[in-house]
Amino acid sequence: MTAKTEAAPAGLPIAGPAEVRKAAVGLMGQDRRAVAVMLILNGLAAAAGLGGPWLLGKIIDDVRGGAGVGHVNRLALGILCFALAQLLLGRFARYAAHRFGERTLARIRERFVERSLVLPASVVERAGIGDLLTRGTSDVATVGTTLRDAGPEVSVAMVQILLILVAMLAVNPLLGVCGLLCLSGIWFATRWYLRRAHAGYLKEGAANSALIEILTSTAAGARTVEALGLQERRITATAEAVERCRATRTYTLNLRTVLFPVVEFSYVAPVAAILLLGATLRDTGTVTTGAVVACALYFWKLSEPMDKILLWLDQIQRSNASFARVEGIGQVDAPPVTGADRPQDDQLDVVDVRYAYQGERDVLHGVDLTVRPGERLAVVGPSGAGKSTLGRLLAGAERPRTGRVTVGQVPVAELDPAQLRRHVVLVSQEHHVFLGTVRDNLLIADPSATDEDLRAVLAAVDIDWVDELPDGLDTELGSGGLRLDAQQAQQLALARVILADPHTLILDEATSLLDPATARHTERSLAAVLKGRTVIAIAHRLHTAHDADRVAVMDGGRMTELGSHEELLAAGRGYAALWKSWHGA
Repeated sequence: MTAKTEAAPAGLPIAGPAEVRKAAVGLMGQDRRAVAVMLILNGLAAAAGLGGPWLLGKIIDDVRGGAGVGHVNRLALGILCFALAQLLLGRFARYAAHRFGERTLARIRERFVERSLVLPASVVERAGIGDLLTRGTSDVATVGTTLRDAGPEVSVAMVQILLILVAMLAVNPLLGVCGLLCLSGIWFATRWYLRRAHAGYLKEGAANSALIEILTSTAAGARTVEALGLQERRITATAEAVERCRATRTYTLNLRTVLFPVVEFSYVAPVAAILLLGATLRDTGTVTTGAVVACALYFWKLSEPMDKILLWLDQIQRSNASFARVEGIGQVDAPPVTGADRPQDDQLDVVDVRYAYQGERDVLHGVDLTVRPGERLAVVGPSGAGKSTLGRLLAGAERPRTGRVTVGQVPVAELDPAQLRRHVVLVSQEHHVFLGTVRDNLLIADPSATDEDLRAVLAAVDIDWVDELPDGLDTELGSGGLRLDAQQAQQLALARVILADPHTLILDEATSLLDPATARHTERSLAAVLKGRTVIAIAHRLHTAHDADRVAVMDGGRMTELGSHEELLAAGRGYAALWKSWHGA
C-alpha cells in the first residue's frame, strides 16, 4: 500500500498506512532507551518461561530412568525459580512499557493540540467540529489504551511466542513442525480479518464523527431548531446517524465472530496432533515421553500469549484506525509562503477576486479593492451581499477561487498562522470564553502583558464590570465559575484583540451584541486606541460608515460603490438610499 493520504468523507484527512507507520517509528525513536529496556526485559521474561516445560519433560525421562526423589526435588525447585523469574521480569517489563506508553501518549496529545491550533478555520468549518472533537477525544483515548495496555501485553506475548516456537523445534523438529502446521488456520483467519478490519474501523470512526457533529450542532442551535419547528427533522437525522453507527459496529462485530471460533479450534488441534504423532514416534524409539510432554506443554503455553494477541487484536485494529485519524490532522496542507519571505508593508490588495463555497456558484464576482495602511474602511450592504465573505478572504480564512488577496504583495492565505496574526486579525460576532480567570483570557493574546496593560485594554472597550467581580482579574470564568453574557463575552474578545495589537483588524459585526449606544461608544474608543492601525468594519449600523475614511458598498457579490460617506451621499445611489432608510427618511 502507498503512503497516499486517504480521504475522509466530508471530514478531515486520514493518514495512509505508510504515514502511520512512519509516525509510530518516529514516536518510538524519541524514546529509544525505553524501547530497548522493554525488549530486553520481555526477552528475559519469555526465556524464563521456557524453563518449566523443559524441566518437567526432563523429570519424566529421569524418573523413567530411575532418578531419585532428591534429583526430582532439585528439578522441581528449578521450575519454581524459572516461574518466579518470569513473574518478576514480566512485572518490570510491563512497568517499563506502561511508562513508555504514557510518555508517548502525552507526545501524541501535545502534537494533536499543536496541529489543531494551526488548522485553517475554513478547513474546520467544512469538516465539522464533530470530526475534530471525536479525533481529539475518543480517537486519542483509543490510542492511549493501546499504548498503555495493549502495547505491553502484545509485545510480551510476541516475544514469548517466538521463543516458545524456537524451544519447541529444538526439543523435536518433527513434533514442532507438526504443531506449526496445525496452527495454519489461525494464520488464514487472521489474514482474512486484517484485510477487512482497518476499513471497517475507519467507517466506524467516520460514523461516530457524523453523530457527534449532529448532536453538537443540534444542541448549539437548540433555540433555532425550536423556533423554526425543526425538531422532527433533527430527530430523524439523529436516528439515521445512530443507525449508521450501529451498522458499522455490527460489521466489525461480525468480523470478530468469524475470527475467534477458528482461533479457539486451532489451539486444540496442535496439542492433539503432537500427542498422536508423539505416541507413534515413542513406540518406534524416535522420541522420549518427556520430549512429547515438553512439546505438548509448549503448545499449551503457546495458547496464552496467542490469546493475549488475539484478545487485543481488535483493540489494535481500532487503535490503528484511530491513530490514522489523529495523524490525519497533520495531513492538512499548511500553505507555504510564496514570493517574499514576509510582507513588504501592510497594504491589502484585492484583485479581480471571485469566490464560491464548495459545490456552489460564485458569491463574489470580480471584486477589486485596495486598503491603505492606517485606513478605516467600512463595508456595508444588504444581507447576503458578500460582506462577511470578503472579510474572511481579507483575513486569510478563505482562498479566492480566482484573483488575488495580498498583504504587502504576499498572498494572505499563504502566510503561516503566526505571521498572519501579526498582520491581520478577524473578529466576528462569535466569541469564546476560555476556562480560567479574566486575566488568563486576556493573556492568551500577550503573555507578557502587565496588569496595567490589561486594565488599559479593558478601559478601551468600556469594560467596567471587571472591578465589580469578587476577585477582579482573578475571577474564574466558564464552567464552575462566572458565566458571562453575550455582551460581556464580546467585549472581552475585543479587549483580547487590542492586546494582540495586529496592524489590520477586521471587525465583522464585532459589536452586534452590544446595545446601540454602547456599541457606538465602544467603536469610537476602539478607533482612538487603534489610531494608526488599519480597521475594516463590516456592519449593518451605518454610524460605523459615517465615522470611516471610506465606505465600500457590496451588493449581489459585487462592489458597487467606494468612497467617503459624503461622496457616496452626494452620488445619490445605493448607499444614499441605505442611509435614508436607516434614518427612517
